[in-house]
Amino acid sequence: MSKFNPEKLFVQYRHGITTMHPIIPRRYTLTHSDETGDLFLTIGNEYAWDKVNTQMRDEVLGEWIMNRKCLFFYVYLYVDQGEHNENVSAKRNEIFKRELPLALSAIRYGDRFLFNQYPNLDTAHIIVSFISTHPQLARQENWGTYSSLSM
Repeated sequence: MSKFNPEKLFVQYRHGITTMHPIIPRRYTLTHSDETGDLFLTIGNEYAWDKVNTQMRDEVLGEWIMNRKCLFFYVYLYVDQGEHNENVSAKRNEIFKRELPLALSAIRYGDRFLFNQYPNLDTAHIIVSFISTHPQLARQENWGTYSSLSM
């Protein structure tokens, strides 16, 4: 896993979202440059589909969801790519699992002002949906909380 470097993160707020408000709806689109290693975090009330590379689909999408009075952070990862080759999907699955802590660190750091304002966000469970047409790769996992991750 790569180590998170805050100097490589660029954050943009959209559509009335500020550093402090609102929590819901608040959606995160995290993309990156393979060439420079830069990370680009867009925070808005909708996902930044214009930032998504439709060929690669290696973005990390996240959002805050209230369920039965509990706040959760949901992450969506598109494991399949292009022709839905199972071997390619399995390799992408491993890469997502290896790099997800870095992505979560980037989201946490990029929206640190919100987390500082609402410390309970650090104890919300992170639910990760691995989206795939291959049943053995399609699943949901509980990745703990931001406070339980080593960042």
